[in-house]
Amino acid sequence: MLPPRAAVARDYAIDRAALPRGVAIVLSLLAAAGAFMLFLQFGWSDGVDIIDVVRALLILISTWWLAWGAVQGLMGLTTRAEPPATQLHDPLMARCVVLVPVYNEDPVTTFSRVAAMDESLQATGFGDLFHIAILSDSRNETIAARERLCFLRLVQDRGAQGRMFYRRRETNTGKKAGNIEDFIQKSGAAYDLALILDADSLMEGATIVEMARRMQAEPDLGLLQTLPVVTRATTRFGRAMQFSAAFHSPVFARGLAMMQGRTGPFWGHNAMVRVRAFAESCGLPELKGKPPFGGHIMSHDYVEAALLARAGWRVRLDDDLGGSFEEGPENLVDHAKRDRRWCQGNLQHVRLLPAPGLKPWSRFVFFQGIMAYISPLFWIGFMLASIAAPYFAPPPDYFPEPYWPFPVFPQAETAKAIGLAIGVFGLLILPKFAVALHAAMSGRARSFGGAARAFASMLAELLFSSLSAPVLLAYQTRSVFQVLLGRDGGWPTNNRGDARLSIRDAWATSHWVVSTGILGLVGTWALAPGLVVWMLPVLLPMLLAPFIISWSSRPASSGLFRTPTDLAESPVMRRQREILAEWETEVTAPKPDATTAPRQSVTV
Repeated sequence: MLPPRAAVARDYAIDRAALPRGVAIVLSLLAAAGAFMLFLQFGWSDGVDIIDVVRALLILISTWWLAWGAVQGLMGLTTRAEPPATQLHDPLMARCVVLVPVYNEDPVTTFSRVAAMDESLQATGFGDLFHIAILSDSRNETIAARERLCFLRLVQDRGAQGRMFYRRRETNTGKKAGNIEDFIQKSGAAYDLALILDADSLMEGATIVEMARRMQAEPDLGLLQTLPVVTRATTRFGRAMQFSAAFHSPVFARGLAMMQGRTGPFWGHNAMVRVRAFAESCGLPELKGKPPFGGHIMSHDYVEAALLARAGWRVRLDDDLGGSFEEGPENLVDHAKRDRRWCQGNLQHVRLLPAPGLKPWSRFVFFQGIMAYISPLFWIGFMLASIAAPYFAPPPDYFPEPYWPFPVFPQAETAKAIGLAIGVFGLLILPKFAVALHAAMSGRARSFGGAARAFASMLAELLFSSLSAPVLLAYQTRSVFQVLLGRDGGWPTNNRGDARLSIRDAWATSHWVVSTGILGLVGTWALAPGLVVWMLPVLLPMLLAPFIISWSSRPASSGLFRTPTDLAESPVMRRQREILAEWETEVTAPKPDATTAPRQSVTV
C-alpha cells in the first residue's frame, strides 16, 4: 500500500496528464478528419468510386499519425523542463549498482567510459554507495579475453576492488533483457537501486547521484528515465542526427513528459530502476512460437515500463536531468540495421496488446510503437491506389441533367489537392520551425552557435532528412514485410568503428532500393503519367540511394550542426576521451601487479 502522500501524488499525476492527453488526441483527430474530408471533395470531383474511399481512409490514418507527432512537439513548447517539486533533504542512503551490459563491443572504449563515470561518481563524495557491474554477453572469444584484461586494468587504475565486478554468461539467453534479469535474480538483493546503461552510455556522477536522491525521496517511483543526448558523431549522417536529437528531442520529450502520468517511457538505458519493483514486476515471459512474433521479447523496455505501471509503480521521464549521453549510428545502413531490430520488437507487441491488467496508456504506447513501423505501409498504399485510381474512376457524364442541352464540366479541385499536400507537409515541418523560433526567442539557440547558425542547421537537416527519408522508408518497409513473412532479424552487433561506405559498399546494400525506385517510376509513367512529378520527391532519392548513403557516411566538414556538447564538452566526456587516449597508446593488457585484482564475478 502506498503512503498517503504518494497516493495523493499519484492521483495528481493522473489528473495532470489527462488534459494534455485529451488535447493531443482531439487535435490530431481533427487534423486527420480535415484531411479526410478535403481529399473526399477532391477525389469525388470526377465521380464516386471505391478507390477514392480507400485513398481517403489511408490519408485519414497517415495524417492522424503525422498530426499526433506534430501536436506532441508543439505541446512541448508550452512548458519548460523543471525538476519535480519533491524536496531532497534526507541524506543519500540507498545502495546503487551501475549495470553495463556489453555484447561484442570494443572493450577499451567501453571500459574507459566506466572509468570516467566512476571517477565522476567519486568526485561527488558518494562514490562508495555505488558499485559497478559489467555484464558481458560477448560471444567472440577474442573480445571476451580483451574484456577480462581491460577489467583488470580498470580495477587497478581506479582502486576499485570490492566495488567493481565483471561476469560473462555462458549463454546469452534473452539477450540484454535476460542479462539484466540474470543479475537481478542472482545479485539484486544487495542493492536498492540499479542504473541501467548501454555499452555506449556515459553519465555525469552528479546526475547519477541526483537520480538516486529522487528515487529515494519518492517510494512509489519504480523507474526514472533520463533524456540521453547523442554525442561524438563525426559523419554527415551522424552530425545531422545528433543536431536533430539535441535541438528537437528535448521539446518532443517535454510534450511526452506532459502526457505520461504514472506510465512514462523506458528506453532501455540511461535509466534508474528500483530493484525490488523491477524484480517483482518485470519478469518477461517467453512468447509461444518461433521468432519473429514468438520467443524472447526483443523491445523489452516498453514492456518492462508497462509491467511496472501495472503493478502500481510510477514510471517517469525527468527531462530536466542533464549529463546523460549516448552515441548513435554514423551511417544510414547502420541506422537501418538497428531499426530492423526495433521493428521486429515493436511488431511483436501485437501479442501483448491484450495482456491482462495493463494500463490504457501502456496499451496506447504499444500501439504507437507498432504504428511507427506500419505507417509507411499506409503511405505506400495511398501512392499505389493513386496510380490505379484512373482505372477505377467512372466515365465522365457531361449531361447529368435530362433535357439540358449544354454540357456540365466537373469542377476543378486542384486547389484542394495542393492545399492537402501543403497541409500534410506542414505537419512535418511546422514543429521544427516552431522549435527554431522558440529557441531563438528563448536564447536556447546560443548553445547551438547562435540563432542564425541554428536556423541554417535546422534547414540543412530538414533538406537532408527529406532526401534520406524515402531511402529509410524503403528499408523500414522491407523490415515490416520481413517480419510479417516470419523472418527473424536476430540481434546484430552495433558497428562502432569506421562508418565510411564507398559507392560500391552502398550499392551492395541498397541496389534493391534503386530497383524499386526504377520500377515505381516506370509504373507511374505507364499507368498514371500525370502523377510522375508528384512521385519524384519519393522516387528520385531511391534512385540515388547509393550516392546518398555513401556521401552521408563521410566525415562532416561544414560548420553546421553544432550542438551544446560541441561548444562546451561535459567533464565526464572530456575525462573519458583522455582515459581512452591513454589506454589506446599503451598496451591494453594489465600492468604486472594487476593479477591481484578481485574475483571477476559477484553473487549475493
